[in-house]
Amino acid sequence: MSGARRFFSDNINYPHITEVELSGEEFVHAKTVLRVEEGSEIILLDNSGKEYSAIVTSVGKRALSAHITGVTDGNREPNTPVYLLVGALKGDKTELVVQKATELGVSAIGVFSSRYCSAYINDNKLERLNRVAREATKQCLRSAAPAVSYFSTLDEALASASEYKNKLFACEFAGYSDGDMSQLSGSTAIVIGSEGGFSEEEFALAKDKYSFSSLTLGKRILRAETAAIAALSIVMFSLGELK
Repeated sequence: MSGARRFFSDNINYPHITEVELSGEEFVHAKTVLRVEEGSEIILLDNSGKEYSAIVTSVGKRALSAHITGVTDGNREPNTPVYLLVGALKGDKTELVVQKATELGVSAIGVFSSRYCSAYINDNKLERLNRVAREATKQCLRSAAPAVSYFSTLDEALASASEYKNKLFACEFAGYSDGDMSQLSGSTAIVIGSEGGFSEEEFALAKDKYSFSSLTLGKRILRAETAAIAALSIVMFSLGELK
């Protein structure tokens, strides 16, 4: 990553307050990994989509101070909201999906449990996923990190996408896609299952109760993490986000 180093801060109140203190994990990363020093130029993010240019004025043992010199609107956020819902995956595969989805430009991510899901999410894992999203946001020069939420049931996850214009449900036994992904426009939610896939009842729930359209990704069976990244790439291209 080139240019000024980027850090998230919760206590920005610019232009009323121009001095900001960076502490916690962001400070540790800045000091011990990136070797940020007094006089370094940095960019602060507060998840509003704005980017605050700042100069480090002091570096202490537990925090650093920075003076904000200006603010701009970030220009790498998606124009169209895209919401990824993905079944919890084994090992660190969920982290991989969160990282790549953030890079591709999703606005929000929901991780859910379903009938054939054999992984689990606790508070520590959820915080870890949000940390992955924040790090990916900084790496790809976005200005706002997508929030990662957890749903203990598929029903709750599907309900959370009720306001999206396009609702796509990827299923290996769907047989055909209800819609043309190349003609997408407007906000889009896409659902990808865990390694175990979905049951017939879950497929019917998505279609009948929540009006999701079926989505297929070709004649080959893809791994869940591959399906998530591939489907998102197609959606983002169709929405003009990869041009």
